[in-house]
Amino acid sequence: MTTSRTWAVALTGVDGHLVEVEADMSNQTPEFRIIGLPDKSLGEAVQRVHNACKNAGLDLPRRRLTVNLSPASLPKHGAGFDLGIAMACLAAGGAIAPRSISATVHIGELGLDGRIRPVPGVLPAVFAAARAGFESVIVPRGNEAEARLVPGVEVRAAASLAEVAVWHGADVEAPDVEAVVWASAADGRRDTLDLSDVVGQEDAVEALIVAAAGGHHMLLSGPPGAGKTMLARRLPGIMPRLTEQEALEVASVRSLSGEPVAALDALPPLEAPHHSASVASLVGGGSRTARPGAIARAHRGVLFLDEAAEFSRVALDALRQPLESGAIEVHRAGFTATFPARFQLLLAMNPCPCGNHGVRGAECVCPPMSIRRYSTRLSGPLRDRIDIDLQVSRVAAARAMGDQTPSMTTDHARRRVAAAREKAALRWKSTRWRRNADVPGTWLRQGSLRLAAVTRAPLDRALERGALTLRGYDRVLRVAWTMADLAELERPGIEEVGRALLLRRGLPR
Repeated sequence: MTTSRTWAVALTGVDGHLVEVEADMSNQTPEFRIIGLPDKSLGEAVQRVHNACKNAGLDLPRRRLTVNLSPASLPKHGAGFDLGIAMACLAAGGAIAPRSISATVHIGELGLDGRIRPVPGVLPAVFAAARAGFESVIVPRGNEAEARLVPGVEVRAAASLAEVAVWHGADVEAPDVEAVVWASAADGRRDTLDLSDVVGQEDAVEALIVAAAGGHHMLLSGPPGAGKTMLARRLPGIMPRLTEQEALEVASVRSLSGEPVAALDALPPLEAPHHSASVASLVGGGSRTARPGAIARAHRGVLFLDEAAEFSRVALDALRQPLESGAIEVHRAGFTATFPARFQLLLAMNPCPCGNHGVRGAECVCPPMSIRRYSTRLSGPLRDRIDIDLQVSRVAAARAMGDQTPSMTTDHARRRVAAAREKAALRWKSTRWRRNADVPGTWLRQGSLRLAAVTRAPLDRALERGALTLRGYDRVLRVAWTMADLAELERPGIEEVGRALLLRRGLPR
């Protein structure tokens, strides 16, 4: 028998598709071809596999060798198919047992010297293999740690092609070679900044806790030096720790980005792209293979856009769809990649280009038209998706230099947030939602959760005046329910609704 088959994984976004790697050897003019819609890097596997086999002491017969990647209609990208192609070719040539490789998934790139190099996306690829019912996966030694994060599948890590061939019964010596590892290997641990470092911003700290408790999007406006960035970078620390499933989702996106994943990190991620970031760097994409952008890398965490008014209008408006759907789709000719994007958006901006507009004792040199144009860099539809719009002022010298007893620490804030999240999850246990920010407005405006007319009167008046859209009305209700959860109340009262309205637009109660 001159035909053999094994398995590899093609990734489209975070979705993995099992690919059957078939190799056929025939008595025709010697040639080595790969068919089945490969991209250029995959087409170059012909030379990598040929040289790797030769340098591993596993010469391929000089006959016509055809490798088919099935299903042929699915685009295949990258060098992660090299190991599977090599195993199928060696089995077709009789060097290893075909039955041994038929139930194993092979993932890895081959070097010309026969070593197996790590590849991005191993974690979602092993997940796909486990979901498809495979019990054995062979991965590069440099990807071993992240592959072992997937339960229910046997992971074998190899440093060289000869080592894998010996496992499958090849009569060859497997030399002890140095495994190829990620150049930027890191332990993945991050320091948690403490809220006690924030001085004189009690209202802003409380608003930050409300945002964390309900999963609400937030805009911080104020002059330079007011502490906007300091507050934003402390938001992940007060958010609840990720569950194992959520941490695996975050790690899968990191793996697709090409970052090393050694262990699961329970701290929600924080992505803070520079204001010169393009639309593609935020959304993600690529001409041949789709890579996650900052929006996807912030999944289950925080996307912080500092100097938000300096971002391009197109880049900012690209946030609108994922804010509503919790996912981002990258469309390219021939494929569509979907990445998870359920994040909290945190924006920070100055009041004007020079930053001194409205600041006591400071001189603003910006013309009125420039101030107006700067304040409208955030489009109306994007602002309408912001739950909390907070003005932050500079701290007075007396408060900054005086004795400060921190009224709120990160540990205390995290406990308050966790208690409020637990109360909300109990209320929504019969639904698919767990955070107040995710609940549709119709559930809050109708039925048993509808507030009394006197309680929602400030909201109704704002809606009638046109100061609020119906989307804004619903968002104020969500914030009010979060405030009630933090205060351990059964439902919001007029005080919670009024405070939520103030945080929304600064409207009078």
